[in-house]
Amino acid sequence: MRELRIITDLLKGFEPVGLEGISGVRYMNRVDTKYLFPVSRLPELLQNIIPLYKTLEIDRQREFRYKTVYFDTPGLLFYNQHVTGKLNRAKVRIRTYETNGLTFLEVKQKSNKGRTSKSRMEKEPGDMNHIQQSREFLTELISANAGDLKAVVNTGFTRITLVNLGKAERITIDYNISWNNLKGDCVEMPFLAIAEIKSEKSTSLSPFFQQLKRLGIRSTGFSKYAMGMALVNGAPKQNNLKPKFLLLNRIKDEYYRNGTA
Repeated sequence: MRELRIITDLLKGFEPVGLEGISGVRYMNRVDTKYLFPVSRLPELLQNIIPLYKTLEIDRQREFRYKTVYFDTPGLLFYNQHVTGKLNRAKVRIRTYETNGLTFLEVKQKSNKGRTSKSRMEKEPGDMNHIQQSREFLTELISANAGDLKAVVNTGFTRITLVNLGKAERITIDYNISWNNLKGDCVEMPFLAIAEIKSEKSTSLSPFFQQLKRLGIRSTGFSKYAMGMALVNGAPKQNNLKPKFLLLNRIKDEYYRNGTA
C-alpha cells in the first residue's frame, strides 16, 4: 500500500532516540488516550509533527512488529470486564517484540480513576508455559485463579513510537493490525491506525493531540483484545461493541472511498 511506503519515508525525517532516551516517558502508571482513524491519514499527521517529536530507533529500525497472545479464564472474566465497561479491570498477555525477540508476560490494569498501570516480567521467547511458571506473579495482581488462564486470541501489528521529552509524553501508533484464534481463523484490518497518547497528565497540551483535533479525530475507548475476541472467537455481548463496529466501518469506508489501497 502506497501510504505505508510514505510512512517509512517520513520516519526518516524524525530525529532518532534509543531506548535509553525514552526511559523518562516509559510510564508504567499513566493516562492513556486512544484515537482510531484511517491509516491513509497517518502521513499527514506525521508530516506536521516532524520538528516536534523524536522516533524510537533500534538497530536502525523505526517500525517494529509486535505479537501479543491474550489469556483469559474459562468464563472470559477479562473480556466481560471490558465489554461491560467495568472499572478496575485487567488484561493478561504475552507480548513479543519480533525485532529482537524480547518477550514479556504483562498484566495491564485500569483503575476506577482512568489510570493505566502495567506490570511485567521478562520471559524466554517461544515458551508458552509462562502462566504456570508465573503463578505467584499473576496471583498478586489479578483476582482470577492464575492456573485457570488459557490463551484465547493472538494479535499482530506494526508500531512506531514517538516521544516529546519537553511535554513528557509518548505516542504509539499501530497499523497492519490482525487477529487470529487458535483454530486458524483470521481477521485483518489494513485500513486501520490506532494512536495512543501516554502521559502522566492531560493530553490537551500535546502537539499530536492538536493535529488530531484539527483533522476532527476524536478520542475513543478501544480494546484490541475485546475486538479480537468478538471478531475471531464470536465472544458474547457483542451488542456492547456495536459503536466500535460502526466506527470501524466508517473508517474502512473512508479509506477505500478515497482510493488509497
